[in-house]
Amino acid sequence: MRAAATPQRTPHATLGHAILWSFVGLVCIFLVLPSLIVIPMSFNEDNLMRFPPKGFSFIWYETYFQRENWRSATINSFVIAVLATLLSTVIGTLAAYGLVRGRIIFRNVYIFIMLMPMIVPPIVAAVSMYGVFAPLNLVGTIWGMAIAHAVLALPFVIINVAAVLQRMDWRAEQAARSLGASAIRAFMLVTLPLIRPGIIAGAIFAFITSFDEVVVALFISGSNAVTLPVQMWSGLLFEINPVVASASTLLIVLSAVLLGATALLRKRSGA
Repeated sequence: MRAAATPQRTPHATLGHAILWSFVGLVCIFLVLPSLIVIPMSFNEDNLMRFPPKGFSFIWYETYFQRENWRSATINSFVIAVLATLLSTVIGTLAAYGLVRGRIIFRNVYIFIMLMPMIVPPIVAAVSMYGVFAPLNLVGTIWGMAIAHAVLALPFVIINVAAVLQRMDWRAEQAARSLGASAIRAFMLVTLPLIRPGIIAGAIFAFITSFDEVVVALFISGSNAVTLPVQMWSGLLFEINPVVASASTLLIVLSAVLLGATALLRKRSGA
């Protein structure tokens, strides 16, 4: 039996393939290069942000960790991001389950409402949240920031969890129900372990969304819950030294690690 012949690319197909990948490479450079420029700037010896940097020094990383305002802002960002992640993950997982499994009238309307934080311009969301939170005395509080960021992160959890739920084999849950398990018990013992990759991926995106958010934080944080992005914004306005580039570099590293973990998780789960 003769082996199947390997299809040969025509010169036009090869040229088109090369042009396509060249275009993809240019787009990647356009998107990534501005972010990567801050990395060498963070090692600048001079006290001004400039590229290419003048000399090499870790002084601005030392400044970042030594100054109380930068340390406090970083701690606030971590605390708020963790709280926002917990809130959005729990609410988003239950919402995704209800949207996929529930018999809901006007399902598309509910989906649109839950995904609105991704559609509404950040400045509009910030003004709206300030109008709601101010009478409740939530402006300038950790919990106010956490709730605001949970709202912004909710769509990412819903999308990731719903994607896993739609591919899930529901016969396992039905078998548990037929053996006498309640709906809650079947969900906790059968469904939840099966959709764990989607939940973790959604939680990672929620954490990144909260940790990097600045527009809503400028309105809600006040002076008692300043986050790292807000501190970076203030640094650009009043200091303009490479400590902002150092903080940006740390954010890039954190985001890259979390996104890499998400990609690895999806690969292992076969998503």
